[in-house]
Amino acid sequence: MGILHDDVVIVRQSEKEGDPSVITVNCPDKTGLGCDLCRIILFFGLSIVRVDVSTDGKWCYILLWVVGKSTTRWGLLKKRLMGACPSCSSASGISFYREELQPPKPPDVFLLKFCCYDRKGLLHDVTEVLCELELIIKRVKVSTTPDGRVMDLFFITDTRELLHTRKRQDDTSDHLKAVLGDSMISCDIEMVGPEITACLQASSFLPSEITEDEFKFEMPNGHTSASFTYNSVSIALDNSLSPAHTLVQIVCQDHKGLLYDIMRTLKDYNIQISYGRCTSKQRNCELDLFIVQADGKKIVDLNKQNALCSRLRMELLRPLRVAVVSRGPDTELLVANPVELSGKGRPLVFHDITLALKMLNVCIFSAEIGRHMIGDREWEVYRVLLDEGDSLSVPRKKIEEGVWTMLMGWE
Repeated sequence: MGILHDDVVIVRQSEKEGDPSVITVNCPDKTGLGCDLCRIILFFGLSIVRVDVSTDGKWCYILLWVVGKSTTRWGLLKKRLMGACPSCSSASGISFYREELQPPKPPDVFLLKFCCYDRKGLLHDVTEVLCELELIIKRVKVSTTPDGRVMDLFFITDTRELLHTRKRQDDTSDHLKAVLGDSMISCDIEMVGPEITACLQASSFLPSEITEDEFKFEMPNGHTSASFTYNSVSIALDNSLSPAHTLVQIVCQDHKGLLYDIMRTLKDYNIQISYGRCTSKQRNCELDLFIVQADGKKIVDLNKQNALCSRLRMELLRPLRVAVVSRGPDTELLVANPVELSGKGRPLVFHDITLALKMLNVCIFSAEIGRHMIGDREWEVYRVLLDEGDSLSVPRKKIEEGVWTMLMGWE
């Protein structure tokens, strides 16, 4: 294996707050690299405002203009981006993504169990600490006892792969103690086996508001080409402008994780981007992507064109599903997002859900995260049972809109 050099990823921070910083990635190419980079950038809470991508089939050069925050950990971001890049020895050819040939090594799963006294915004404060520590929440069980205590079970993995050490565990506990203060009663962290997480599968029943797909996967009747405009989304495929590539042109409204949603779709279809450009301004986004299939050829089959356009349209119009429904006498918030074929879910969803509810002054009675098959795809579903005593003062429609707005980055 080759060794990554420091200049594989270069970060040039903006001199003026609010101006975009520039991230340069110069490394061997692989299918899905853009998706992996965009996912990391989304995890760090950055917004991508412009992208330039080019590759000669073996080596790629990517420029990303991103808007960060004053708290952005640029050094750590660079380290994570470098970790996603192929080693320099792999430049002999494109590494195409194959789920069956590249099974991801499952990370160690740990159970974070803590008990504390309940208060408004508690779950978000805990989630924010875990995100700052780069701990990925895989599953969560949160319950409230009649005497006002909360028992939280977080099944987490560690991006830094250090949670098996006593120092990392103590550091996690100290960070939680600093946020929770005297309200924290106990905190324990232990490694668990797959048999434990298997026992905590989420409820198999999902309401129709989440399972029914209002956007049909087939192309609308009457269309004879892979071009359409729908609800301010325009997608066009053109094979006449390049002898070797299919051009995908997209014009749509911007949202948080937009580029990740597009790149994730292309990765799942095993499509390689040879050249691409994306610009975003005032919530409007324009993309030109020159793509090829896994065999290195353009997409000429009309059915494949229509399938790709339809899937992209669905990801742009409805990247997540949000619903507030009745669960017997209680009110339940449900959020679902598609999982990559590689098994990775969208980052920061639970963080944004809990933040939106905290801002709406709505308390959480219980919460859980589970994986479900909806149609032919796996989805990550977040189920949050709201404290009816507080949520009665907030209309359900307002809760749904508030969560959707936070998830889309339109606050």
